[in-house]
Amino acid sequence: MQVTIAGGGVAGSVSAIALRRIGADVTVYEAYPDPAAALGGFVSIANNGMRALAAVDCLDAVQAYGADIPLQRIWSSTGRLLAENLRGRRSIDPIHSITIPRADLVRVLRDAAVRAGAQIVTGRRVVDATQTGDRVHATLDDGATVDSDLLVGADGIWSTVRGVLDTDAPRPAYSGIYTVFGHSSTPTEPGVFNMVMGRGGAFLFGAGEDTTWWAAQVIDPNPDLDAVDLDTLRDRYRHEPQALAFLADVTDMRRPTRDHVVAPVPRWRSDRIVLVGDAAHPVGAGQGASMAMEDVIVLAQRLATEPVPTALASYEDARRARITRMLKVGKDNRAHKKAVGPVRRRVTDAVMTFGLKHFYEKATGWLYAYDVGELPVRA
Repeated sequence: MQVTIAGGGVAGSVSAIALRRIGADVTVYEAYPDPAAALGGFVSIANNGMRALAAVDCLDAVQAYGADIPLQRIWSSTGRLLAENLRGRRSIDPIHSITIPRADLVRVLRDAAVRAGAQIVTGRRVVDATQTGDRVHATLDDGATVDSDLLVGADGIWSTVRGVLDTDAPRPAYSGIYTVFGHSSTPTEPGVFNMVMGRGGAFLFGAGEDTTWWAAQVIDPNPDLDAVDLDTLRDRYRHEPQALAFLADVTDMRRPTRDHVVAPVPRWRSDRIVLVGDAAHPVGAGQGASMAMEDVIVLAQRLATEPVPTALASYEDARRARITRMLKVGKDNRAHKKAVGPVRRRVTDAVMTFGLKHFYEKATGWLYAYDVGELPVRA
């Protein structure tokens, strides 16, 4: 089976590894010259995602570059501890979640894909595709055409392949929040993912290797990103003492980016084209990478035993309900971060304190208990 993959990020790289494991000939086309360049900030991988990494024999390699995060703490805007919980796992799970720079994660997975025998072509983008019988013809941005048995759209939230499948497919829309990543020399306790429920947006921070990483998720319906600088952030978080402590000693700061959401995507597949990861369902809530990796392993499992059209249908059947539930979690998560006004903040703080203390593990068990299983291996 010949497979073309559009996109060489997390979803595309794991797709390449998994499909090589079942014997497919795989070529990945990635638009960026270096898919592991310093794009994006930090990625959280919860226990369900760690199991997916184990299924493609990448767990140890990824853990080597990630920070082990057994706990999370949620803070009020005034610095009061609202809740402390396990991070991305159940109490019975031996493996902890990690936080890892996106560039390191993509580099590790891309290198594993190459070792598995996949060909990765950078600086070339899939811009269109058509299907004739049991073959799909992908058009690249230089006009060249690539024929294969299957096209996997792993090209992210701005997916071109999504539009190929359905010209009326939903497009990304600004969520009302923009994010700025950076580092600070102000130390913090290792092994803890922290979230401050700030008045102007959430502020995340945690210990990295010899530094503290932070992410400001700023509520702004119409931001001028070119005007956002460190003084802007300090003003936004002037009421949050924890955020100000890290913003006082910033060692580097990335350019701000708008966070986007996509309405539920009605069509994930045809007989020879399929979407995975953010191309099909940008879920948010720290589960984007984990859900993408689950997707591609389930897809490879089906393709190992079923004809392509049947495999794509059973892949969607296996994933839809879980993704629908996860999309609701992501929507609720964004709503909590947008809680504004003193009354609403107090109500949100009280609800989070009670709910996270008494119901967190039970409420998230369905998410973290999921085991994607193993992949068959073909010569």
